Amino acid sequence: MQNVKTLIVLLSLLAFHADAQQLLRWGGDSEGGAPYVEADPADPSKVRGYDVEVADEIAKGLGRRAQFVQVQFQSIDQSVARGDFDIGMSGVEQTDPRCAALACTVPYFEFHEVIAVRPEDKDRYRTLADLKGRRVATLSGTIAYDLLLKAEKDQGVILVSYDDDVHPYEDMKQGRVDAVLLDNIIAARALRRTGGIFIQPQPVAAGHYVGVLAKENTALRDRINDVLRARMRDGTLEKIYRKWEIWDEYQPAFFRTVAEGEAPRVMPQTAAPRESRMDVVMKYIPALLRASLITIVMSCAAMALAIMVGVLIASGRVYGGVFTRMLLTFYVEVVRGTPVLLQLFVLYYGLSSVIRLPAFIAALLGLGLNYAAYESEIYRGALEAVPRGQLEAARTLGLTEYQVFTLVRGPQAFRIALAPMTNDFVALLKDSSLVSVITVVELTKQTSIFAANIGSWVIPGALCAGLYLALSLPLARLARMLESKWRMSTE
Repeated sequence: MQNVKTLIVLLSLLAFHADAQQLLRWGGDSEGGAPYVEADPADPSKVRGYDVEVADEIAKGLGRRAQFVQVQFQSIDQSVARGDFDIGMSGVEQTDPRCAALACTVPYFEFHEVIAVRPEDKDRYRTLADLKGRRVATLSGTIAYDLLLKAEKDQGVILVSYDDDVHPYEDMKQGRVDAVLLDNIIAARALRRTGGIFIQPQPVAAGHYVGVLAKENTALRDRINDVLRARMRDGTLEKIYRKWEIWDEYQPAFFRTVAEGEAPRVMPQTAAPRESRMDVVMKYIPALLRASLITIVMSCAAMALAIMVGVLIASGRVYGGVFTRMLLTFYVEVVRGTPVLLQLFVLYYGLSSVIRLPAFIAALLGLGLNYAAYESEIYRGALEAVPRGQLEAARTLGLTEYQVFTLVRGPQAFRIALAPMTNDFVALLKDSSLVSVITVVELTKQTSIFAANIGSWVIPGALCAGLYLALSLPLARLARMLESKWRMSTE
């Protein structure tokens, strides 16, 4: 019987392995939406898009079956390198750092970086030079980001970085930014989706989409290249691109070049002088330090707001009437029961039709009001931990409730609350990384941009961790000193 069970297990493992060999697992981000990859409205468990169909064609050419793996766009490179899937697609751009760190396929689509503006500004902002001193939005970790980084230095534009390609156009329509520089496919999709934008006809630069594989997976990459070239020659890719309305006048010449094994043309603006990794690291250190300053200023201001509001909430729940306690309890439970990321989105985007908060102010309010709910529970517990006998004794001596609070209850409660307050401040310091979703470039966001630029998280991650430790350890040390001092004073 034991031998039979062992045989069944071995056969199951072999069957699983054989099935895995028949799959081509490809990673993409369905949040990016059509025409790349999106959830199928008819069946949200499935995906559709031109990249989906290109992946299917690649799988067929390899004699496999395509299987989609959801991954955040910014993590495609890291995920394919660690083996989460065989190939990453979903509008992945061909760049020197990416193709040095990974095995890139031949390009399979040529896109163009275009400037989108509000219709009333179409004659004012035709080129990047016209946007001097203006806020121009783009998606981080892209060729467009690199172009704007250079334009920020050379032409004085103000770069605003986003984590997605939807909100830049919405913010432009609302006046938060003056223009958006992104791929023509993304701009055309935004025009169809919401309208109210004008796309300048003259492209700023050209680029190409590729598939990316792990560095050592060159054999599979070469087979995929053969499939892509064959599908270019037999018209399959053209048919897919026409179906998704992305075929344009640039593709025929691009297809002929790639199918013949030549390198496609690249507009000069897309290629920057190649620098060594150490040179890039040294250039990014000042940017990381500036981002650290933003992180610590925001964290301190948000914590100060959290403490003030938290004290008011705790006091109201301890001393207030029934209605006040119910209202404040409702606030605490709602804030603690919903993600801070959602609260940031609501403050910045959800309320934009009523009040357009600047990104920094929205981030400050979001973090401060969120942590105020947690702080209030610490303070309420600390206030109620003070022995009732001391409070009654103070009242017997004729002290008013305000004097009892400020002279007896408050100081003791503060000593009790100090340690958890310190822990919350360190947690808030780290949670400040979430504000990048509303365009605030703090330490973690700047680190992710740095990592995308050099194609590795090792050095940026180590520097980021070191800076966070440098910010949090002195605070913890100060809190321990204060605890020791007050403990000694009460003994």
